[in-house]
Amino acid sequence: MAQQNDFFITTAIDYLTGPPHVGHVYEKILTDAIARYMRLAGRNVHFLTGTDEHGERIVKLAAQAGVTPQAFADNLSNNAFRGLWDRLGLSYDDFIRTTEGRHKRYVQEVLQRVYDAGDIYFAEYEGLYSLGAERYVTEKELVEGPDGVRRYPGDKDPPEMRREANYFFRMEKYQAWLLEYLQQNPGLIQPAGYRNEVLEMLKEPIGDLSISRPKSRVPWGIELPWDADHVTYVWFDALLNYVSAPVSHGQPESVIGETWHVIGKDILKPHAVFWPTMLKAAGLPIYRRLVVHSHILAEDGRKMGKSLGNAIDPEKLVAEHAVDAIRYALLREATLSADSPFGEGILTARLNSDLANDLGNLLSRTVSMIQKYRGGALPAASEITGREQQIEAAARALPGEVLKLVDELKINMAIDAAMNFVRDLNRYIAESAPWNLAKSEDTQKRLDTVLYTAAEGLRVASVALEAVIPSKARELRAQLGLGQQPYLLEPAWGLTPAGTRVVGGPILFPKPEPKEEPPKTTEKPTVPAPQKKEQRKEKRPVMEKAAAPVTPSPSPIPADDGLISIEDFARVDLRIAEVIACEAVEKADKLLKLTLKMGDETRTVVSGIRRWFEPDALVGRRVVLVANLKPAKLRGIESQGMILAAEDDQGNLDLVGTRLDLPTGTKVR
Repeated sequence: MAQQNDFFITTAIDYLTGPPHVGHVYEKILTDAIARYMRLAGRNVHFLTGTDEHGERIVKLAAQAGVTPQAFADNLSNNAFRGLWDRLGLSYDDFIRTTEGRHKRYVQEVLQRVYDAGDIYFAEYEGLYSLGAERYVTEKELVEGPDGVRRYPGDKDPPEMRREANYFFRMEKYQAWLLEYLQQNPGLIQPAGYRNEVLEMLKEPIGDLSISRPKSRVPWGIELPWDADHVTYVWFDALLNYVSAPVSHGQPESVIGETWHVIGKDILKPHAVFWPTMLKAAGLPIYRRLVVHSHILAEDGRKMGKSLGNAIDPEKLVAEHAVDAIRYALLREATLSADSPFGEGILTARLNSDLANDLGNLLSRTVSMIQKYRGGALPAASEITGREQQIEAAARALPGEVLKLVDELKINMAIDAAMNFVRDLNRYIAESAPWNLAKSEDTQKRLDTVLYTAAEGLRVASVALEAVIPSKARELRAQLGLGQQPYLLEPAWGLTPAGTRVVGGPILFPKPEPKEEPPKTTEKPTVPAPQKKEQRKEKRPVMEKAAAPVTPSPSPIPADDGLISIEDFARVDLRIAEVIACEAVEKADKLLKLTLKMGDETRTVVSGIRRWFEPDALVGRRVVLVANLKPAKLRGIESQGMILAAEDDQGNLDLVGTRLDLPTGTKVR
């Protein structure tokens, strides 16, 4: 029997007309993340996914492939879909196929129930039939294409006129009830925009639903229990998987009333109109929540398509990138209510900025400092200040904030809440400067507190991010010496025992190697010879030469007095930026690679300031960035701007910045 703590969630089951695309991947990762959040909250989760395997299209595709429909379905279901889901580490509890006996038996039982209640009748019907949607459609649903032909959205071919005798479900009988139910339960369909779409649908007659096909035309399906010459319409068959699966495991039918369905917006009508009316006719409760997501677009903002050359191959994506990086980037970038671009550039930017620089770098620094200053054993915190109390309070508040955002289906904001906590830990280390505390006997207790706070903060962050990056979150805790100890997402602090020996390990999120640029065949532009370095006699702002190539001045400077106009100055875009990561460039004694946060943007800048600054000491500092400088490659790294510094006559260097707590991205003028 279902218990109060049970949580049921499903994806749409995928129709086997071809291999999965990135939209399938997003839906499964989204559902998996919600399921994992609920497990972390202590819920007993039942996560269902599967494949939809009957219907006219399967028959035609199998015939084209020269195999039986069952063999065709077996190959796609086991290899293309389930195989990919397993490589993505999806934590589903059950995988159902509509060709399984447990499903067929339940479909026939429900069909007989609805037929006996008088809600199914036999009639002849003529209308427009969409082979893509495998249902009759109305003129109103058709959209005119560029060629002037009207089609059902997503179909390659226009609908054909068909006339045949089928069994029909009295769907329109339940239209008024469904309209009232949606009005009384505003949270049933989310986001709200999709609920409004359904309400608009219900303002027009919805008609009755054809639920069978003559077996002589479509032999591949579940036979009607009272008429073996007809098979069940694919949607009446497929939707019942949401109940047939839990029932096969001994759960009552009523669990459907506790279930969340996660679907794409293109199958809104079957789930928001067909399915509730079917449940009502069968005497079953309506699902708890219908979660509708929008589409994933190409990185250029256009719809993906093979003809456009911008489609993402999920198999190639998984082969070339860490699974957790794919999960993170998709969930962080996509929103449910609007189509969201995704691609290699977006994935790499999130990997480099959030995962490598913010999270991975924090782990590396923390483990390295515990090993260097405390022989690898985590010290106990002793001298607690208001800053540590602030971090502890944020850590205790974070689980509640994350779970609230998940319940509101703001997954990207839940991720950002966890990453803001990570960024604050990075600022805390920069402010505390443990490398300086280590130099004095008087500050050893303070150093202990900073190291413990960083390590325990990382544990808290790993739990808050585990639903999104499950493998890497566990790996992070293993490097902290916590092994495979599971943790709940709850308001807790101090669960990392003092004395724990950190283990360390490989870089949590290695950055991808920069792709080599193809050799240029065009003639190189003429570049002026470098000028000799001037002798500086007074303190003044300088732009570090290592951060940019020598380029001609953007506008001529008068030779008589060396002055520039206000228009010349206005062309230089100076911005406040924060150093969120810094590391030495290999085999380059003078260069540091800085990762800068500038508003919502992250930049990489290479600067020749290694002589004056330790990398760790720069993290958290605010600097002034020349933001519109042409990028330049230094030691294979693209430098996207230049930071300003000032040098005195003894050669001492300092960075130009501000003491004000200005938002990053603020324009300097």
